[in-house]
Amino acid sequence: GFFTPGDLATAATVDTIHPLWWAAWVCDAKATVSWTADSNAGSGRSDWAPHSGKHALEWSNLVVPASRGLSAQETSTLTSSYDVSRLEPVPEGAAQVEQFDVQRSAARKTVIEGIERDAAERLKGGSIPGNRFRNVHVSALLEGLTTRRLAFPAWVLAYRFNGKLYRAVVHGQKPDVVIGTSPISWAKVALVGLGVLVAIALIAVVVRQFA
Repeated sequence: GFFTPGDLATAATVDTIHPLWWAAWVCDAKATVSWTADSNAGSGRSDWAPHSGKHALEWSNLVVPASRGLSAQETSTLTSSYDVSRLEPVPEGAAQVEQFDVQRSAARKTVIEGIERDAAERLKGGSIPGNRFRNVHVSALLEGLTTRRLAFPAWVLAYRFNGKLYRAVVHGQKPDVVIGTSPISWAKVALVGLGVLVAIALIAVVVRQFA
């Protein structure tokens, strides 16, 4: 990004890097989803109005993360870029393969929560009236569910810049997909701030001239 130091690629040094196959369920499901939400549709003079409804939804190849090594934000960013049709065995002897170590009841709860999270986002795309939402609650009554346990490839690395340690996760199929932390060039931040102040000053001068 613009605020990243210009010499990051050349001045940073990799501290550690290792492959990780993180665990997830891939689900095909059908469910009747009941929902309630507040939105700006039909709110009149108020900011919000209540709405509710029920819809039949289907999912194919929905990825529900079960990773302990990656955060929810990291898995969410990585998930949409995987091609689940390209299934291959995990390399023999791979050291970092996450295991499914949750009980069946806990696993089902995690899968349902993932389905309901995805349902809430899908409903915001058109089923819930309006374009601003709050207090979106969904409850899914499953009518069919099949799951597969898969391990998704990624690279986890730690790198140093000016003596400080940063973490990044690189997609295992598409290396241009990266999520992590990076340093900020405060000189660039100051430059942008100065530009904003100059723009405000110029606008003030123009307003005085035509006042």
